[in-house]
Amino acid sequence: IAAVFLATLVAQYLLRYWQVYLMNWTGQRVMHDLRQGLFAHVQRLPARFFDRTPVGRLMTRILNDVEAINEMFASGIVAILGDVLILAGVVAVMLLLHWRLALVTFAVVPLLFLVAVAFRSRAREAYREVRRRIARLNAYLQENLMGVVVVQLFGREETHGREFRQLNAEHRQAVYRRMRYDALLYASVEVIGSAAVASLLWWGGGEILAGLLTFGVLVAFIEYTHRFFLPIRDVSAKYAVMQSAMVAAERIFALLDTPPEIVSPPAPSRPARTRGGLEFRDVWFAYEGEQWVLRGLSFRVEPGERIALVGATGAGKSTIAKLLNRSYDVARGWILLDGVDLREWDLARLRRAVGLVLQDVFLFAGSVEENIALGDPARNREAVRAAARAANAEPFILALPRGYAEEVRERGANLSHGQRQLLAVARALAYDPAVLVLDEATSSVDPEAEALIRDALDRLLEGRTSLVIAHRLSTIQRADRILVLHRGRLVEAGTHRELLARRGVYATLHELQFGGQALRPTR
Repeated sequence: IAAVFLATLVAQYLLRYWQVYLMNWTGQRVMHDLRQGLFAHVQRLPARFFDRTPVGRLMTRILNDVEAINEMFASGIVAILGDVLILAGVVAVMLLLHWRLALVTFAVVPLLFLVAVAFRSRAREAYREVRRRIARLNAYLQENLMGVVVVQLFGREETHGREFRQLNAEHRQAVYRRMRYDALLYASVEVIGSAAVASLLWWGGGEILAGLLTFGVLVAFIEYTHRFFLPIRDVSAKYAVMQSAMVAAERIFALLDTPPEIVSPPAPSRPARTRGGLEFRDVWFAYEGEQWVLRGLSFRVEPGERIALVGATGAGKSTIAKLLNRSYDVARGWILLDGVDLREWDLARLRRAVGLVLQDVFLFAGSVEENIALGDPARNREAVRAAARAANAEPFILALPRGYAEEVRERGANLSHGQRQLLAVARALAYDPAVLVLDEATSSVDPEAEALIRDALDRLLEGRTSLVIAHRLSTIQRADRILVLHRGRLVEAGTHRELLARRGVYATLHELQFGGQALRPTR
């Protein structure tokens, strides 16, 4: 007997171990695959989606909400399945022992369903509100930490502290509301269980007095009634985990249901060679509704031509750059690359053909070499170093303690603005695009860095179609043509001399910047 008992204990231990291990393993697999799928999906979403969705909210979806589903797999499902099996066994025993007493006990079951239905919608909304408050907290925290230097510079620590305290308090109140529903549900189950026992005592007592029931059977039935409600209490206790997981699943699948919008067509164009000819044909574009940023814009750029885009703030210059690599799609009209509508191009091929060097260079945490290659296996070490040399970036890279292996901090915090710009030029050179868009890459650097960047850009632009978004008119002297934009329309086009002679918008901008001082053409 002792050996059998010991073997039973060992078997119970092993089964329990594998049960816990397998459920946690399943939860981790589901969480891993779901998080990977979410990340891959978010990577394909258009820029318009990120314009209206805070980064902190997306982090909540990918991290917190997925973790809530993992908790359901790790604890909720196993416990509920076990409770259901126990409940089925207890019901069978009660029916076999005394079916009339069993029916008296089961008479309260409809009350359990009514309570569950009454609580479900209100509790679900309470759980949704908790998830929303967490998302707001994460979004605010992410934004505040990204701008902490500005906060400190303007002495806004106390103000931002109050705002965070308010958001934190709103989250706490949402959790309190959720906790009240959890407590009410659990208390309701307890009261209904007590009502079932009271019904048994009332009906069973009458049966004993009539000589139709023994006292021992009634006592046994009261014990079985407690066992009947025990798994129901456990399920109600796990209700919080299940509700949290269901709300998290709603939010996750809502994100997964967001269409990428900007994708490659079913049969994309993949030309063997990209020459770089561009044409804007009656292009209209708005970020919101019909607040048009570009209005019927039309112009052509020949392969290898160097174009400067000039205009006041809000004229639509930077929008053109975003349309060229399909961060956004036009609302009306067409943009053609080598005579093919951008929407007909293979998206990956298009974005390799159109390179951007922007004012605000984004660098990832990683080595200098990784930031130039961006994980492209086609960019080996020699290609990366050749690009850095051509971009005049190698001298400062080799001066770093670990050279190309030097770790770049988040957003390039350990590099100067000029060094970040040189790495951006090297990155563009490494990818060798047919069309290059420059958003005034030298506008915020010191004269020494500006000279290096200009020299690198001259090398980079040689033989390529290029659009230079000019905020300073002194940077556009080498342009073959200058396109002047005003309120989303092309109002003037020509060389520097021609546009000054017309005394139009360009001449006005020139007058405002240089006070009538003539710029000497460089060629």
